[in-house]
Amino acid sequence: MVNKNRMNRVAAAMAAAALVSVAVPAASAQAAETPRIDLRVLVVDDGGSSVEAITAELRDTGVPYTRVELGSAGRPVINAAFLSDTLDGRPRAKYQGVVLPNENPFGEGSAEMAALAAYETAYGIRQVDAYTWAHPGVGLEYTDNGGYSGQLDGTQAAVTAAGKTGPFAYLGGQVAFEDNSALVPESFGFMGKPRAGYTSYLDAPVEAGRASLVGEYAHDGRSELVVTFGYNQYQQQFRLLARGIVDWLTRGVHLGQSRSYFAVHVDDVFAPDARWSKELNCTPGDYACPGGEGKESTIRMTAADAVYAAQWQQSKGFKLDMLFNAGAGEEWKAENGGTDALTAQLVADRAKFRWMNHTYTHPFLGCVQDTTTIPWSCTKNALGTINWMSRAEISAQIRDNNNWAASKGITTDRSELVTGEHSGLKTLPQQPQDNPNLAGALADNGVKWAGSDNSREPSQRPVGAALTVPRHPMNVYYNTGTNAEMADEYNWIYTSRADGGSGVCEDNPATSTCLPEPLDVTTGYLQHIVPQEARTALRHVLANDPRPHYVHQSNLAEDRTLYPVLNQVLDTYRALYAPSAPLVNQTMKEAGVELGRRAAWDKALAEGKVSAYRIGTTVTVKAPAGVVAPVTAPTGTKKQLLLGTSDFGTPYAGTRSTWTAPELLQSAVTLRLPS
Repeated sequence: MVNKNRMNRVAAAMAAAALVSVAVPAASAQAAETPRIDLRVLVVDDGGSSVEAITAELRDTGVPYTRVELGSAGRPVINAAFLSDTLDGRPRAKYQGVVLPNENPFGEGSAEMAALAAYETAYGIRQVDAYTWAHPGVGLEYTDNGGYSGQLDGTQAAVTAAGKTGPFAYLGGQVAFEDNSALVPESFGFMGKPRAGYTSYLDAPVEAGRASLVGEYAHDGRSELVVTFGYNQYQQQFRLLARGIVDWLTRGVHLGQSRSYFAVHVDDVFAPDARWSKELNCTPGDYACPGGEGKESTIRMTAADAVYAAQWQQSKGFKLDMLFNAGAGEEWKAENGGTDALTAQLVADRAKFRWMNHTYTHPFLGCVQDTTTIPWSCTKNALGTINWMSRAEISAQIRDNNNWAASKGITTDRSELVTGEHSGLKTLPQQPQDNPNLAGALADNGVKWAGSDNSREPSQRPVGAALTVPRHPMNVYYNTGTNAEMADEYNWIYTSRADGGSGVCEDNPATSTCLPEPLDVTTGYLQHIVPQEARTALRHVLANDPRPHYVHQSNLAEDRTLYPVLNQVLDTYRALYAPSAPLVNQTMKEAGVELGRRAAWDKALAEGKVSAYRIGTTVTVKAPAGVVAPVTAPTGTKKQLLLGTSDFGTPYAGTRSTWTAPELLQSAVTLRLPS
């Protein structure tokens, strides 16, 4: 498998690169002039998943990049003129870092690779080799000299001492390679022993000790970050390393920023949720359930569940958002003897939770539904137009819930609202538009942030003067209170008809995969569903995704099915990351602001309206008026004020970052980097 002739060709290309370095302007007569280095990354893309993963990290964190597709006939030629020029009499490097598919994707004796090597040498630009093999051309011994090549599923890698003081200091130490299925190979790579000039940042055990998977190779005046395993943008091993790859590439100075966000909304608090019927394979009393008449059953938290929720929050250092329906709780109380220990307990513990308006009685706020049809449909009047819930009715649902909370001393942010079932917003296919009365009702009550379903609408959009905040649904069902009910409904959805399931997975193979066999209802939830749902949520957390997740109050009742999922997410994250990179538990408003800023920033980048560069220890960032810029810089960075300076940004993961704009009477953001 090892190709020693290929190593010799790479070495020859590197030597050629050194010979042409004199062609770069900064290396000749202008060497005394401190060059300008633009804050933009060059990505040379071969269409592979590893380059795609790094590109996704750049895109999703707001780092500008230029992508050159190797396979495109009309692509630009990478030469000295493409990489650098002179601007206002000063040499300019157009890219602060270079991402390549491997150490030389252009071929033996390539003038393009020689030009890149010369450029990197002249301007001190770093290069990431997204995926290559272990060989001396990248500073590693061949794998047959004490290394390893092959499948890496389940490999327990570790950040080295150099990695902990370098680009991966934000990690707790361990990097476990995913092993989600014994039936499917998920990772492949090479582990080689370091040679002179190579510093390992991530290694793993081999028969002869440990060998490297990620490291820095310094040679010929250049630095390469060498990655010797394949990956895609969703795999945990990449997600853990992604931040460090970008920080290493940019020397910790770049546009864009990243956090690990996690918030969980608990919908329907105070209201009961309908229960799944294992006999009927549907939910009596909620939508169509043939034969379910008279068999309705509900799930509702108890006072003991409320006490447990408060205790769990304290033990985990994590707050849940309680989305409440006060009127539904009042109705339940009236139907159950006029007392309600759950409400009394939650009101007594009100300061221990975050609260959000979920409407007073949880009605459907869109069109007037005809539930006699399957699926339901919108009713129409004699003129053939849709009957909509009125603005006054919607407004009352919002207002009455807020007023009830105020009467109980519960603090809410009235600018936040999640309607029951996200109703009022368009619901395809039955209701392809928003209720035209919704925007006015939101304005009547000062609502600026309206929760939406990320599985239907992943992008933020306006609803009148308000903006949506997409929420991730967690696959912990609203209509189940026990582990066995969860596994039973899961089996119905994800097994074939031959195995007693609905067959939906057979009918929609592109979007759903059938289980090879039904889950054991006594163990299936904890052993299969919990790890899967925790993995999905953690993937969002590790991907710089600020969208909140949502579940239902039923998941805090009876078997308290939610906690095993949350425990796994929180415990896994805190084991993987150092305290310098804590989970950020945002409010919905904060998530909405973050999403809005990103949309404006991405638009400014796409339109070419952002200018950012570094000259020595000074960074200058210019963006359109009203657009705040995400910037990451080292600890010790100062922001230039009209008079004096201030500490820049907030600390996170070993650097400082924030959304920033020019100060009063300034036209650009100016940062002073530490010497």
